[in-house]
Amino acid sequence: MLLPVISALLLVSHSVSGYSPRMDLEAGRYLKAQAEAEAQIQRNPNNPLAWAAKSQALLALQRLPEALDAANKAVSLNAGLADALLARGLARGGRAVQQRNLGSLRGIAGALDDLEAATKADPTLISAWMALGVAYQQLPGLLGGSTRKALACADKLRRVNPAKGDLLQGLVLSMDERWDEALPFFGRALAVAPTDAEIVCGYLDALGSRETRRSLGNAEQKRLLAAEARRLGPAIRTKARAMEAVSLALLDADQPEEAWRLATEALEQADAPSLLRLQLGKISARSGIHREEGLAYLDRVLREPLEGGSGGYPAAHWRRAQILKDVGRKEEARLAAEAALKLDSKHPGARKLLESL
Repeated sequence: MLLPVISALLLVSHSVSGYSPRMDLEAGRYLKAQAEAEAQIQRNPNNPLAWAAKSQALLALQRLPEALDAANKAVSLNAGLADALLARGLARGGRAVQQRNLGSLRGIAGALDDLEAATKADPTLISAWMALGVAYQQLPGLLGGSTRKALACADKLRRVNPAKGDLLQGLVLSMDERWDEALPFFGRALAVAPTDAEIVCGYLDALGSRETRRSLGNAEQKRLLAAEARRLGPAIRTKARAMEAVSLALLDADQPEEAWRLATEALEQADAPSLLRLQLGKISARSGIHREEGLAYLDRVLREPLEGGSGGYPAAHWRRAQILKDVGRKEEARLAAEAALKLDSKHPGARKLLESL
């Protein structure tokens, strides 16, 4: 859960020059943020805010080594800039999760240090509090994590942005398997900002988590996922990231045809249709419906720029491999799985599928 949550909360602060990538990163317009950051860097290679924004965009695009390089550059140019520290903390954490080995613990500890430093450098930086709170909740005590620290982050964030503070508190409590306590905080956040994609995604992700399943039971979780997806969907039809979450909730609730229908209906008006095409490929791969259409959507994803904040191109290759294997095109499935592993050598789904072939 850490990466999908971090990548959905990438914000940077305004600069005195007027360059302000915050709005695009907050809205998930990572391709635009990356292009504008690179244009700023061409004009001034020593702009730490541009390097920080580029790092966060690259991270959302699953280009983790490049994201870490850009973040290190930002910190080298201005070690006290909250945005640079945030970028390095996110990149370190993402890289550590991707590596999936004991050596990654050092990267996680460094990420935590950076996130803590970012909140001290700028206590109004919403994304730093969100990332730090989630990290505190997910990390074991040996690495400095605790629910108490995570809830303290939510309290501090609530002073800056009440809805996001409530979202963070709901996330922390749900990860602690305290769904009944988490629900009122999600409700308050959604009441204030019912069309905020970040809040919709966070809520549905928490509702669909294993922790919530243990609290509610499988049948009740699926019932609520379907009901909440149907309730929230109409207000956010133009927001691809939120519609992706709504569609996934229906898929997890064993309603694949409804998930497919809502995603296809939102394609034309969505702000990032590439995300919904990838989601349609996922629906097809997981449920076995509309396989030829699913493959066509995934082929298009791989031909065109893919907006960040999803599983990226490795996920598209993996989903192709799943569908191709299911329809008996095993050699093509093997090539697709290998393509996924070429981009992410430790992708668990692609590795498992390749071994099965």
